[in-house]
Amino acid sequence: QVQVAESGGGLVQAGGSLRLSCTVSGLTFRHYNVGWFRQAPGKEREGVSCISWTGRSTYYADSVKGRFTISKSVDNAENTLYLQMSSLKPEDTAMYYCATGPRVTSDSCRPVTDSYWGQGTQVSVSS
Repeated sequence: QVQVAESGGGLVQAGGSLRLSCTVSGLTFRHYNVGWFRQAPGKEREGVSCISWTGRSTYYADSVKGRFTISKSVDNAENTLYLQMSSLKPEDTAMYYCATGPRVTSDSCRPVTDSYWGQGTQVSVSS
């Protein structure tokens, strides 16, 4: 049974930082592309940042380039995906989700029908 769990969200002031974590169990994590998506109220879900299973391809939405950094750990059985978020803006406020298996290129990140998703972690940025 695959389980995906996000953590690390919270309320921060504009200009602050947060680090999101996503733990994945039940699949061979190191063989999967993984990524972060977000959805704000009244808006469509969007890809924020994704990384290929080799680590050679990464995607960042234009709105977060230079501010967010994606990384993953597959050492010592830790199957964890991270998103370091800096210089946060009110427009970054959203529910952030972790997903397995998205299609990743440097220009796009799209979930697939058999992606596994977590329940999300809320990020709220006050002005």
